[in-house]
Amino acid sequence: MTAQPDAPGPDTGSYEVTHLGGQTAVVVPVTDFLRLRALERAATPHELEDAEDTAAVLEWRARDATGQTTFVSRRRSKAPAEHAPVSLRVD
Repeated sequence: MTAQPDAPGPDTGSYEVTHLGGQTAVVVPVTDFLRLRALERAATPHELEDAEDTAAVLEWRARDATGQTTFVSRRRSKAPAEHAPVSLRVD
């Protein structure tokens, strides 16, 4: 486990960012974790879906800011696979 507080990525505020087994994690105080967990349990399914959508957009923006995304034109994305090979990056 390596701590990298200055690592590029999503806005994590004052929380420490670490990397565990190829995943990026944020170290939060237990009280913050418990509060977030309580909010999650009290949220409606619609609110949870909205939060997940927002988190996905923020993650994508952080990846885009570090050059980890690739633009593929609509035409190329609809081309047959044998004519337009596309490699996907999976972390």
